[in-house]
Amino acid sequence: MMEKVRPVLILSVPFADTDRAILTVVFHSTALRGSPFEVKVAVSFLKDGAFIAQSIATYPTTRAIRRLGVLPHPQVSAVEAAVFKWLGKSS
Repeated sequence: MMEKVRPVLILSVPFADTDRAILTVVFHSTALRGSPFEVKVAVSFLKDGAFIAQSIATYPTTRAIRRLGVLPHPQVSAVEAAVFKWLGKSS
């Protein structure tokens, strides 16, 4: 069975040749539950939904298929703040 392809927000910094080629991502979902860890974004390249701060993962760069678009900085900051809150850290 094939895995479902989902849009994600990449929250990684550029890496050097000596680093592992991995990306940390936050998944986007259209099945919302009203959680404070859901960050809704309105952009033309995504269906209505939210990035789920509780749904973060790290994958090899080979799993990244294509860029759908770029989020404006305020929206990226909102997702980062929700992830930090989920991890018990302040932004």
